[in-house]
Amino acid sequence: MHSILKTSVAAGATIAALSGPAFADLSGDLKIFSDMSNPAPRAVIEGMVERFGELHPDLNIELTVIDREAYKTQIRNFLTADAPDVANWYAANRMGPYVEAGLFEDISDLWAEPEIAEALASTKGAMTIDGAQWGVPYTYYQWGVYYREDIFAELGLSAPSTWEEELANCQVIVDSGRACYTIGSKFLWTAGGWFDYLNMRTNGFDFHMQLAQGEVAWTDDRVRATFANWRQLIDMGGFIADHQTYSWQEALPFMVNGEATAYLMGNFSVPHFREGGLTDDQLGFYQFPTIDASIAPAEDAPTDTFHIPANASNKEAAREFLRFVVSAENQTLINNGENLGQLPVNAASGVDDDEFLNAGFDMLSNNATGGVAQFFDRDFPAEMAAAGMEGLQEFMVFPDNLDDILERLEQTRQSVYE
Repeated sequence: MHSILKTSVAAGATIAALSGPAFADLSGDLKIFSDMSNPAPRAVIEGMVERFGELHPDLNIELTVIDREAYKTQIRNFLTADAPDVANWYAANRMGPYVEAGLFEDISDLWAEPEIAEALASTKGAMTIDGAQWGVPYTYYQWGVYYREDIFAELGLSAPSTWEEELANCQVIVDSGRACYTIGSKFLWTAGGWFDYLNMRTNGFDFHMQLAQGEVAWTDDRVRATFANWRQLIDMGGFIADHQTYSWQEALPFMVNGEATAYLMGNFSVPHFREGGLTDDQLGFYQFPTIDASIAPAEDAPTDTFHIPANASNKEAAREFLRFVVSAENQTLINNGENLGQLPVNAASGVDDDEFLNAGFDMLSNNATGGVAQFFDRDFPAEMAAAGMEGLQEFMVFPDNLDDILERLEQTRQSVYE
């Protein structure tokens, strides 16, 4: 737990009220637990608390920001034993265990309000389980390949669009003494991103979802084909050494310093590249290359969310905070290039004129015809995702272990999906 910020804002609200008939009467305490612990997200959640507090001067808001990785292990305990009024989490299958355990509040009433039903329609499916809605999204973002455009130019390379071009580029980069990709797989999930893309490009979105839903054996030859493509990059020295010892942030300097030329990552990484000293002239973005031209491109676009715990004490204030979070004005502000640098979920929001936001918006709008996935550890059930990511990291370090890894994952599949 990194810190606790308490704010009790004096009277004299300076921002006009947004919505909700009871907002002026809100009082008491509002406890918010957040995993927005990296610098840019942390500034965003603190800014939202401050501005919401100005709207509700009689409300005492207590914000607790918890390290993102620690949050994942603590959430079940605090939802059960000491629930806040609002908590961050993730959409789709990832919220399933807490819905099934009765730890998240059904907020279908909020989704029935015209302002939310119309403006957030595109994300409603990701927030729905058993016909009810269990949270609201506040941002989503594209994944793709961020690369050193200046080094590519130095080596006479252009962004690859096919797997053949990808491998040819990588050989040139390796021959120059660099790694093609940096990655920090210490916390496993970054390897999940690689598997998502390689599997969706090798076998298609529908197959990937069938695997996520336990309908395909991990020992299936089509899964092996995905790993065979992955191994081509591993065997040619495409990834930095010892990546299993780095977090994703600790792997950033390899690209900033030019020891690696690209990073498969979400758009939340852009502020970190910029803070590291890379200019937009040095940094480029391209969609993960095609492997099979007959397969429509599918993308990862994870959706981050806010929820009201079932055991919350101040659900009225919590609902009003969620209305505030998804309002067009707030969505435009928090997702702009100076803040999260991601895509707003409210259709009435403005998208900041940022090179990478525009690239992601265009890609997801016009060239993700195969489908949009949430991410490996959100699309697969938690137990399968945990075992899967351990296996994926092991494969990246010890690719000769593939047969054993797939056998273990298949045993886990047969246990998880019974």
